[in-house]
Amino acid sequence: MNNSARVFTPAVQKAQAERGSAKAYERRIAEGFPDRVTPELASFIAEQDTAFLATASADGAPYLQHRGGPKGFIKVIDERTLGFADYRGNRQYITLANLSENDRAFLFLLDPARKQRIKLWGRARVVENDAALVERLFDKGYKARPERAIVFTIEAWDVNCSSHIVTRFTEADIAEAMATVQAKIAELETENARLRAALAEKL
Repeated sequence: MNNSARVFTPAVQKAQAERGSAKAYERRIAEGFPDRVTPELASFIAEQDTAFLATASADGAPYLQHRGGPKGFIKVIDERTLGFADYRGNRQYITLANLSENDRAFLFLLDPARKQRIKLWGRARVVENDAALVERLFDKGYKARPERAIVFTIEAWDVNCSSHIVTRFTEADIAEAMATVQAKIAELETENARLRAALAEKL
């Protein structure tokens, strides 16, 4: 049995059948979803500086928490495992409490600049008192204090439709683009000054 039921539960398949989309997903259900980190997925993850981690309590109460850091703060540990440092500052501990009684989790990665999003189903655990792991996941120089690690085991992932994603750029993206523009302006100003000087000499 493949992992398609992890994503398309019986209730989901029933809803698809009732609304006419079941035929479109027959092949995916037969083949299953990818559950390993491919080079393409690793490249996508390396560009992300924000993510949303969904968990639920033992009785199913959902909770969605934003996670962020420097670009590439989510690290690929192995072909099935992702991890990131949990920084000091969060004192509600809802995610940590949920994972202590229900390890099922979901990662939603959205890249507005490239109009892409990836969904990952899996299981997550909180790792305390493992300095070596935290050091491996922490980005040196980032102004935050890591306290623990969260490790996510991938069970399935999917590239979601890009419709309705509004293109947005980060400050770093804009600064990089402006640097190119400013360099070109400087180049043109230098060339303009050279031409003016050459024309003045002829006059």
